[in-house]
Amino acid sequence: MIIDCHNHVGVDLLFYLHGDFPYAQQLVDMTREGGALGVTHWIVFPFVSYAAMDVSRFRAGGVGFGRGLETVPYAFENRRLLEECHRLFPEEGRKTLPFVIVDPMRDTDAQAAELVKLRSEYRFHGIKIQSTIIQADIKRLAHEGRVFLDLARQWDAPFLIHSSVAESDPWAQAHDILDLAEANPDIRFCAAHSCRYDKECLDRVNSLPNAWFDCSAHCIHCICAVDNLPNIAPRSRRFDTDYSHPARVIADLASAYPNKLMWGSDSPFYSYAAEMDGETVRLISAYATEVAALAASPPAVASRIANTNTRSFLKLNDESLLA
Repeated sequence: MIIDCHNHVGVDLLFYLHGDFPYAQQLVDMTREGGALGVTHWIVFPFVSYAAMDVSRFRAGGVGFGRGLETVPYAFENRRLLEECHRLFPEEGRKTLPFVIVDPMRDTDAQAAELVKLRSEYRFHGIKIQSTIIQADIKRLAHEGRVFLDLARQWDAPFLIHSSVAESDPWAQAHDILDLAEANPDIRFCAAHSCRYDKECLDRVNSLPNAWFDCSAHCIHCICAVDNLPNIAPRSRRFDTDYSHPARVIADLASAYPNKLMWGSDSPFYSYAAEMDGETVRLISAYATEVAALAASPPAVASRIANTNTRSFLKLNDESLLA
């Protein structure tokens, strides 16, 4: 059994209209490609921009609110995902572990009401947040977004949260996510993207019984580390390993944090291409490359980080529950 703990299904209108890549993924295509590589189960959630945002600003890459196609953040996207998994493609959907996605800052009571409705109709296993693209300070989860903490407690559902260490990204700092985990010890948290290899944050994850991290988009993050790009922790704080060999990085992370690392591809965001500051940025990997970096570890290690740890995070201790 291989569980890919980080996948987007649906479409991102901001990425599409602004000319960025990737911008869409369909459930059947994801399971067909990943299944051929040995992946058996997928945690899935919607893409990040939502129809309640001001879509008219997307062509210019702008982020705005109040003039959307919908009124409640992510109400359409969450329902669309769950209907795809449970009604449109039930065979493929049985292999998925859907998460709903939330905006921790805007119209949170209305979002919560929609989630309660969804919970009465469909199964889902956790709550996803990507606060960078929607420019919502993750610290607001403890304030306007507290209703989501309450629902997580009620449903015993974990959070999977996009993390950053870049100075240009004040919305999703890894240390803020870990502050939330420390302040809410009865709720489980995963900080995505290996905390951008920030050893201080990774060590802190290791010390918190309710925290995990995933290695989603691992191979392009290794490229970023080799090139010393600002989206990765600076060398003075960076986990010590050979980033020119992604499989070695996974092996070293799994050795240093044996019960905390979860494997995920971030499909389709294992690649990224966009125009930034007049230049074309291309960070290109592939699903097969992500799986190969995992499979290079001994089977027991690969099983731990792509099965056992993920089921622990989900509280699915009995593997037969996924059969």
